[in-house]
Amino acid sequence: MSETSRLPNAFRLVVTGGGTGGHTYPALTAIRTLQARLAADGRTLDVLWIGTPDGLEARVAPAEGIRFETVATGKIRRSANPLKMVSPANVRDMARVPLGVIQARKLVSDFRPDVVLATGGYVAVPAGLAARMCKRPLVLHEQTVRLGLANRKLAGSAARIAVSSESTLPLLPEPVRPAAVVTGNPVRPEVLSGHPDKAVAALGLHAFDRRLPTVYVTGGAQGSQQINDVVGEVLPWLLERANVVHQCGPAHHDVLSARAAELPAGLVSRYHLTPFVGPELPDVLALADLVISRSGAGTLAELTALGKPAVFIPLASAAGNEQAHNARHLEESGAAVALLGDVTGGHLRKAVGPLLDDPARRDAMAYAARGHGRPDAADRLVDVLLSAASG
Repeated sequence: MSETSRLPNAFRLVVTGGGTGGHTYPALTAIRTLQARLAADGRTLDVLWIGTPDGLEARVAPAEGIRFETVATGKIRRSANPLKMVSPANVRDMARVPLGVIQARKLVSDFRPDVVLATGGYVAVPAGLAARMCKRPLVLHEQTVRLGLANRKLAGSAARIAVSSESTLPLLPEPVRPAAVVTGNPVRPEVLSGHPDKAVAALGLHAFDRRLPTVYVTGGAQGSQQINDVVGEVLPWLLERANVVHQCGPAHHDVLSARAAELPAGLVSRYHLTPFVGPELPDVLALADLVISRSGAGTLAELTALGKPAVFIPLASAAGNEQAHNARHLEESGAAVALLGDVTGGHLRKAVGPLLDDPARRDAMAYAARGHGRPDAADRLVDVLLSAASG
């Protein structure tokens, strides 16, 4: 008898976590995968998502038909100076945590979940503590190489700790290592099913020279001033060697459009500037021979699952400097190039040039990237959830 078939007809799951896509989308992918797994056995899934009113999860969960509740939370504003951690804002927010725990405890007690999944973000702390109080199994999922602050606080209460990388295991506190299992970071299935020709049709890239490699530049949904500036410094040089799809963010589009209008006629046809890439993202990724981007956990999961060579320019202000750790982790195995610190156009040119000039070098980096990819991460995480629920 399979683990799934031993569970009650209606499986009850509490999900907590969010604030950003890095915490939200892995949870959503796990929910969809678990729902499909249960449906194959004629079972249903009942989900309660505990989040914040202003985080991404507040939009995503209701749009997916998932019951959504909020609790009081406290955000820690981190600083290298310990004295600055004791700021009025931190003290005020931390005072809200006990109220959030009380609210979360009532939600968890009333819902009576089979298991609680926490994917990080400060909202996960009260709900994770409530799971322990209500004696419900807690599964943590960590997207980055090092445990985030919320997961560090909850690790001792977890029945299972699902991590995205083997290199996380020795970084865990020794007492919680037996609870750890490597699942990878769930990737939306649609990301893995793109087709290059669909990107050409959807974005009107018919003037691209398909004999040249294609570079996809992205700073995330809002764009990145740093990446836009660095790419702008070398744009003519880059377009002499490649086609470029540049997702720049809505706030930056007008300025960059004016810059693009000054490009030589022979180069401008190889440059596609767009404020946002939406449903066509899987096809753009399929078309790309090289990606220049930030190094958030979700981006790494997608690019390694696809086996895409990448040059990362980490967000320096990311919590715990996690993007730099992510980028260095892949660079050490030859799966990417990490540009850290004060990055200039010259640094980018030095990193990108050899990859554009040498297809074999790109192939080697793609092979190394695939070695880190776990396209089955959602199924692995569902296995962990079902195992924890069944004791």
